[in-house]
Amino acid sequence: MGTKHNVDDEPLPEEIARDLRKAVRLEWITIVSLVFIVGLVYAVMGNSQAMKTAWIEDMLSFIPPIAFLIGVRITRRPATAEQPFGYHRAIGISHVVAATALVVMGGYLIVDSIIALVTVDHPTIGGIQLFGTTIWLGWLMMAAMVATAIPPVILGRKKLKLAPGLHNKVLYADADMNKADWMTSLSALVGVAGIGLGWWWADAAAAIVIATSILRDGITNLRAAVAGLIDARPTSVDNKDPHPLLGEIDAYLRSLDWVHTAAARVRDEGQVFHVEGFVVPEPLETATPERLEAARAGLLGLDWKIRDAVVATVPKLPDVLERHAPRA
Repeated sequence: MGTKHNVDDEPLPEEIARDLRKAVRLEWITIVSLVFIVGLVYAVMGNSQAMKTAWIEDMLSFIPPIAFLIGVRITRRPATAEQPFGYHRAIGISHVVAATALVVMGGYLIVDSIIALVTVDHPTIGGIQLFGTTIWLGWLMMAAMVATAIPPVILGRKKLKLAPGLHNKVLYADADMNKADWMTSLSALVGVAGIGLGWWWADAAAAIVIATSILRDGITNLRAAVAGLIDARPTSVDNKDPHPLLGEIDAYLRSLDWVHTAAARVRDEGQVFHVEGFVVPEPLETATPERLEAARAGLLGLDWKIRDAVVATVPKLPDVLERHAPRA
């Protein structure tokens, strides 16, 4: 016996809706700033392998905000007979797409940079005429790296504040990448300076550092995205700990005075949770339809992220949940 919540296009709490609007606005600002950053870096990158790698990373930086905007838009669609759980998985799919792009390009750039290092490729940086004066292009490259590092770092910190409350891992991944962009800029700057000092290998070495950072971000996010799609236990947005709401759900179900023991199986649908609550009543007759409905309503009231809930009576908890349930 069980009851189920009707999954419709429910409004978000005002505070969450406000944070979501802020996140959408930040992602649009990110895209606009990236247009200028990509153009500026392309204009001054010359023959530097490090600058080329930094430019490609800037191009890849378009993927997470675009994936976030598309994913959020799709999740707003109401559930249908064909999609009874709604479209919340769009966030997870967006996460996989963004992470895969980072892994593929990061791997390619590492190989490309290693080839440049092994083949003893000596990059050259010439001069450019500005206002009748010849200026070494390397100075412009380094200035561009400093200037282009500032907007992503600021935007990343703002996104990091919003991601946990929204429980949006695409936004968190984008914010984490933005926040670390100063390392890319520093690596490229060191590579260009190395060329100026005659250290031809510094450029390729800096490119390898940048490419390794891209690959590491990609692997970390791909692992987390795939885990979500195969219904792994929900975690916090940084994927380090079990989500705290899991404990609250189990504690609520076990607090019901007609329940002997209980546990829940929770799916992370991308930004919201689907909860399957299993309760062992004592005695069985106490599990009336009214009490099951009240338990379902109580689950839905715990947190806005619980968008769908099922409460079922069972004679014994499923084995996978029994191991984590407290002993009676």
